[in-house]
Parts: sequence; structure tokens; C-alpha cells
Amino acid sequence: MRQETAQAGQFTDVTPFTPDGIHVPLVTPFARDGEVAAGALEALAHEVLDAGAAGIVALGTTGEAAALDEAERDLVTGVCARVCGERGVPLTVGAGASGTRASEAALARLARWPQARAALVTVPSFVRPSAAGVLAHFTRLAEVSPLPLIVYHIPYRTGQPLDADALRALGSLPGVAGVKYAAGGIDADTVALLGRLPEGFSVLAGDDAYASPMLALGASGAVLASAHLATERFVELAAAWREGDVGRARGLGHGLARVSAAAFAEPNPTVVKGVLHAQGRIPTPDVRLPLLPASRGAVDATLEALASL
Repeated sequence: MRQETAQAGQFTDVTPFTPDGIHVPLVTPFARDGEVAAGALEALAHEVLDAGAAGIVALGTTGEAAALDEAERDLVTGVCARVCGERGVPLTVGAGASGTRASEAALARLARWPQARAALVTVPSFVRPSAAGVLAHFTRLAEVSPLPLIVYHIPYRTGQPLDADALRALGSLPGVAGVKYAAGGIDADTVALLGRLPEGFSVLAGDDAYASPMLALGASGAVLASAHLATERFVELAAAWREGDVGRARGLGHGLARVSAAAFAEPNPTVVKGVLHAQGRIPTPDVRLPLLPASRGAVDATLEALASL
């Protein structure tokens, strides 16, 4: 149970959380008038959970969190929290900022939603601190957060690469439950990290096209925008690797990698939204500037890749 201490903003007894399985970082659907389509968001959350997702993520990059105002972010979080409470599944909420103090404030707000089980927090972007600075940043956040943290390692967005040793140091912090690993590929650091993990620290694949090899190397799950489109198949993929069914996992992994490549041919979540709209699952394919809607060709290519599964 989470309890706030006498010192403002300090939390103790954070409920442990071990993230695993396939988690879907939900898009934020927009209605024709440009407002958040809360009903469509709720329906989408139920759909992916019905298909076997282990949990959902609100306010990730796929959810266009940076394009939402505070009231809209609260609306999205509230809808997702209600669904997760009804379904008894974990909700992870994107939070954090480039500065540590701003990140503390964003995390403190999450105490309003008891259904939230973890906060997804990016490595500070633009400021490019040293590895020691990143460690100090997350040490402070872990001390004050009402929720366990999942570090979001995505160096091609943050400009901050971290090697296996740096990620292990983060994973050894009390209150850090795992990492969403989206390094843009698989290299020696990926292999080294998965070969020796801190106790209680989970690695979640975060690059959709590399989900299958990450699971093969020992990742405990994945956070994948493409899983909107083929939730059951991604759940099947994770189960196949977990059960050692290599032949099944390889074939399915190659097919899903083709879907993911098509879905990320243009900036995320534009193609995912275009496909969801084409499937009649959200009211519009709209995204907010500076993103532009996906091209018809990209949407059609993704639908073809899905059909080939």
C-alpha cells in the first residue's frame, strides 16, 4: 500500500510491480471536432485487454501526450484507470520531463489514480546529462514517486545513450521495476544487459520490429504500438518464446516484424491511427500538429501486412 510520509512528496511502501507480457500504449483517439474521443478510448482499452494484453499504457509517445493539455491528460488517465480497475490489470502512465523537479511534480500527480501500477519515465532528453547524472535523476525520482518506475530508454529520441552497466545501475535502485528498451536495434549492450539483470528488474522490448529477438534473448514482455493491430498475435508470440516453441515463435515473429515495419513507415502513431480508423475502431485518423495524418499508401501497406498474418 502506498503511504505518504511526513515530508511532503515522500512516499514509502510503494507496491511492488513486476512488469511482463504485452502492454499496449494506447493512442488518444480524437473526435471530428478535435476533442478527445473518450468513449472510443475506453472501447479500445477493452478491445486490447479482451485480446490478451497484460496491461495498457496511458500518455506514452503513442498517446501524443505532448500534444494534450493538462485536462486532456487527466481525462485520458482517468478513462484508462477506470478500465484497468474494472478489469484488474495494471495501468502504466507516462510521466516525467527533462528536469528532475518537473518530473517529481508529474509523478506526484499520479497518486490521484490508485489503479496506476507504474510510471513510464524517459531518460532526460535534450540536456544530455552524464550516466552519473541520469542515475542521480532516477535515484531522486524513485525516492519521491508514489509508483514504481519503468525507465524509458530511447536514445534516438533523448540523445542520451546508456550502456549495459548504466542500465544495471538504474535497475538496482529501489523503486525501479524495469526498463522499456528501445535502443533502435540489438547490439552488444543489449545482449550484455539481458545476460545479467538486477534482481526484480524487467526488460520490456520497446522497438516493435525487434520484439521477437528481444523476447528470445529473455525480455519479460514488450510495450508495442503495433500491438493495437494484432494484439492476440503478439500475445501468442510472447507465449511461444516463453514456452520454448522456437519454430512457432520465429515464424510469427517475422510476420509481426513486417507489420511493425509498415506501421512505423511514417511517424508514430499516424499509421496505427490510420489503420484503426480504417478498421472502424476509432472515429477519425486525426493526429495533432506537428504530426500529419498517415498517407493512404502507408495505411494500405500495413493492412496488407496484417492480412498476410
